[in-house]
Amino acid sequence: MKKKSLEERLEKFNQIGIYPVISPDFCAEKDPIFILQEILKGGAKIVQLRDKKNPEQYVLEFRKLTNKYNALLIINDSVDIALKYNADGVHLGQEDMPLIDARKIAPNLLIGVSTHNLKEALFAQENGASYVNIGPIFPTKTKDKLSGFLGVTAIKEISSHLIIPFTVMGGINKNNIDQILESGAKKIAMVTGITHAYDIKKTVKTLIEKIKP
Repeated sequence: MKKKSLEERLEKFNQIGIYPVISPDFCAEKDPIFILQEILKGGAKIVQLRDKKNPEQYVLEFRKLTNKYNALLIINDSVDIALKYNADGVHLGQEDMPLIDARKIAPNLLIGVSTHNLKEALFAQENGASYVNIGPIFPTKTKDKLSGFLGVTAIKEISSHLIIPFTVMGGINKNNIDQILESGAKKIAMVTGITHAYDIKKTVKTLIEKIKP
């Protein structure tokens, strides 16, 4: 398959609304491949694989399926793995490879950066990030090193200074998503709100319709 340019990937990224994140640790004992299939059948056009214990275990199957459904594949943490499997991007935390180094070795990848305040978001924007994630918005159990949460007001406070796309994440579910949308967020990353759903395909379809402007 022809390798995509950064511009092509950015164009597709700009069209997404729901941004599912699959972590084997938060799959409610379901097979991550099954979850991915249901997410893609539901119409999602991006997925992030976040596997802290065995980062390469599912990547090949994830790449095959996302190619089949013409969806973007983002790898958490590892630029090397993203490049090895021809993923579309990598998502970096504050303690991962420095953004400046990642952009040098992966000029055609989407590079997202987790940010927790305005300073981090602006630094990412100024140094080559394709998008930033603002979070955690609400309390969440998927991030064991973060003790606090930002609250919905942080979305406007940080995003008003950004010219690149942003996603939001952290404890978002069907009960609070309206608050997120009212804050102006258009790209919403979710973990257990999707992976723990009884009907994943239906949940994704519903979220896509809800997030549409």
